[in-house]
Amino acid sequence: MDTIITRFPPSPTGYLHIGGARTALFNWLYARANKGKFILRIEDTDAARSTKESVDAIFDALDWLGIDYDEGPYYQSERYPIYQEYIEKLVASGNAYYCTCSAERIEEMRSAAKARGENPRYDGTCREKGKGPSEAAVVRFKAPLVGNTIVEDVIRGNIIFSNTEIDDFIIRRSDGSPMYNLAVVVDDITMGINTIIRGDDHISNTPRQILLYLAMGANVPVFGHVPMVLGGDKARLSKRHGAMSVTAYREMGYYPDALLNYLVRLGWSHGDQEFFTKEELIEKFSLKNVGKSAGVFNPEKLLALNAQHIHNAPEEKLAPHLLPFLAQKGVDVREDEYLYRVIGTLKQRSKTFIEMAEGAGFYYTPPQSYDEKGAKKFLKPENLEALKMLAGALETLSAFEEEHLEPVFQKIMDDTGLGFGKIAQPVRLALTGKTVSPGIFEMMTVLGKEETISRLERCIALAGQEADMSTL
Repeated sequence: MDTIITRFPPSPTGYLHIGGARTALFNWLYARANKGKFILRIEDTDAARSTKESVDAIFDALDWLGIDYDEGPYYQSERYPIYQEYIEKLVASGNAYYCTCSAERIEEMRSAAKARGENPRYDGTCREKGKGPSEAAVVRFKAPLVGNTIVEDVIRGNIIFSNTEIDDFIIRRSDGSPMYNLAVVVDDITMGINTIIRGDDHISNTPRQILLYLAMGANVPVFGHVPMVLGGDKARLSKRHGAMSVTAYREMGYYPDALLNYLVRLGWSHGDQEFFTKEELIEKFSLKNVGKSAGVFNPEKLLALNAQHIHNAPEEKLAPHLLPFLAQKGVDVREDEYLYRVIGTLKQRSKTFIEMAEGAGFYYTPPQSYDEKGAKKFLKPENLEALKMLAGALETLSAFEEEHLEPVFQKIMDDTGLGFGKIAQPVRLALTGKTVSPGIFEMMTVLGKEETISRLERCIALAGQEADMSTL
């Protein structure tokens, strides 16, 4: 069996969006699942709209998603001599010809075809005239006049196009630049691409491309056209549905593996399984399980899946993604064992890295104020007395782990008659300034003995001064 070679060919006219990312993912997964090759090609022949900023954004998005490539990036703008070589071969073999029909003449042909109830098309005026190159000439492919072109689609099944509906389409403009269909076919031939997975909005291009493959004496690749992604209202996905750039999801605190998982499930399935690690996707992905119906983008499901991935990921993998969000909050820390322990207390409670960063602040900066309602409710004299007892008892501990802390709390509960909540909530306020936090014992072990006692004593002192706790 030949090595599977797939490709992702974005046009750098904007950022990488959800639909493009899914196309890249399907091709990448198929190559990785079959131990094949994945090639990146930048289709930048539209000089007016292609920008370096967009190219860099595509690289950035693919890198964040973890979609690596084995060859490339290739740039179509650097391959014009190759396209010209193939165009000349097509002309020499009689499969293409020069056309000098004016724009006005072309419009007359199209209008006449419409008047006859036919599709607007070129009528072949220059087809057999044997014209040579000239400043105003384009090059047209000489399409067959009879028969059918069959797209053998591994996802949708065979799609039959009548050749009478395919006119002699332009493959080179009068300025010498190649048209899309010619450039992609030449690229795919010269790069050895044998499997093309792309959105079904490309189906209308496929019969023309197949005709070009055949005219060039090349093997036709395997085609698979994936249904489009729709919004919740079943309209084509747009920004109002959440179809932002891939990097926008990074800025919103999403975990890349979660976005990969969600994107692949928009059109592919493996039984009833919803949660997949990247390794599982590579192991199980196949084209036979790509569906024929459009996927519906649901931001709520993506958020839920993101939370699940954060919950299940090792702290070491989460840390690099959390650091930028901590930095945004003025918490400039490095990746170390302390950070891993902080994440361990927060990941079960965080849907995004933004939420995790918000929850992590107190681990690095002692509270400068205390929740006003919480302070009035929990920092009463009897609670402060319990805090004093706790601080004293903690001083005597030689080991500061959860199993050693629970007995200390139990003894104070026995001595004071207070329930666990009457002690835990004042402690939570003293350590974090808030009434909601990770578990008391796990939080204390991360902060450590010295810092925990210091924060308890500060809270006791400030509360004892009868200050306004909302501004402490």
